[in-house]
Amino acid sequence: MPTPSPAARTRADACPGVLAPHDAADGALARVRLPGGVVAAAQLRVLAACAEELGDGAVHLTSRGNLQLRGLVREDPRLVSRLGAAGLIPAPSHERVRNVLASPLSGITGGRADVRGLARALDEALCAHPALAALPGRFLFALDDGRGDVAAEQPDLCWVAEAPDHGSLQVAGVPTALACAPGDAPALLVAAAEVFLTLREEGRAGCAGAWRAAEVPGAPARIAAALADDHAGVPAGRELRQRKSGAPAPDLPAGRELRQRESGAPVGPIPRADGGVALGLAPVLGELSAAQLRGLAAAAPETIVTPWRTLVLPDPAPDAHQRLRTHGFVLAADAPALALSACAGRPGCAKSHADVRADVRAVLAQAGGDLPRVHVVGCERRCGAPHEPHLDVVALADGSYAVHDRTVPDLRTALTPTGDTTA
Repeated sequence: MPTPSPAARTRADACPGVLAPHDAADGALARVRLPGGVVAAAQLRVLAACAEELGDGAVHLTSRGNLQLRGLVREDPRLVSRLGAAGLIPAPSHERVRNVLASPLSGITGGRADVRGLARALDEALCAHPALAALPGRFLFALDDGRGDVAAEQPDLCWVAEAPDHGSLQVAGVPTALACAPGDAPALLVAAAEVFLTLREEGRAGCAGAWRAAEVPGAPARIAAALADDHAGVPAGRELRQRKSGAPAPDLPAGRELRQRESGAPVGPIPRADGGVALGLAPVLGELSAAQLRGLAAAAPETIVTPWRTLVLPDPAPDAHQRLRTHGFVLAADAPALALSACAGRPGCAKSHADVRADVRAVLAQAGGDLPRVHVVGCERRCGAPHEPHLDVVALADGSYAVHDRTVPDLRTALTPTGDTTA
């Protein structure tokens, strides 16, 4: 979908959080930020209790590696109290801007550098800068270990590893000449975010309402120039290198070309570089019941939520695979459930023309063969669409579905192979 111009913005960014939930048709919706997707077992237990006692009974994965609770009562103070005590709201003033992706398999297998821990460091640096509380809730940071996975998720600012000891800054998918060591990446990203805010506040070229870096004309060059001129607040002593003119660029594709280089995270056993075994798994349609959350908490001390609505357990218990299978998780890479995703649909969204999740589950109950990568949506807004190539199937007002240039009576017919299945 094209990026809207800031001139078209008629309201402030209202991306939901816990302190400022969104009023949906099924109650309030609260989004819990997980920088780097990391959530501890004790936090999963708290989330399970909140979903069960305060919400619709489930926690929902998002396409930015965060979690959502739905069906909440807006005025109920228990959610904020419980999540705050669990360490899930470390800085209330910055709650909505803690949007940080990191390569989920970094330090487990593959990649050019280990970015484990950098998401936490970036989160702490973000929260330590009062001015950055003004960032739009849709502004996205990423730390890519060189495999190109989270860089393909269209972050506004991304540090991409080029070697174990250095990497460079990308702005809205465009590489810049600014490079630094992994440990200095959080400071560089924070400094770049401060420049974005300055450009946004100046309002030149009509970007005063910008939510994303791509909406600021010339953002990659302007941010890089500001950082190169005076380090724009990068702490003294931090190394910030600028490639000489004409120096060869690293062997990393940029922007959209990064997509699918190593997209997603595998489902099933994942051999670790240290000889151990991690585990990838997925809840159907990205929904975790309270029982599944408790099962995860019992299966590993830490879970990583990926931007692809899957999960990674870096250090699972020996019986985790069997235990989680009994909880209904998808653990096979060829499972039909991995091919299908959906927006919230009815009854959660008043704009939806159908209960798309119920329709998807009905298809999955009888699916016997390969399915194309499909995202099913209740209206033309196409919320939650993945960045990877996929087939859009859209519910219509009369209860039918539209796929490509044809209208069909139901979702099962929509998924009948018709040739091309890419968006």
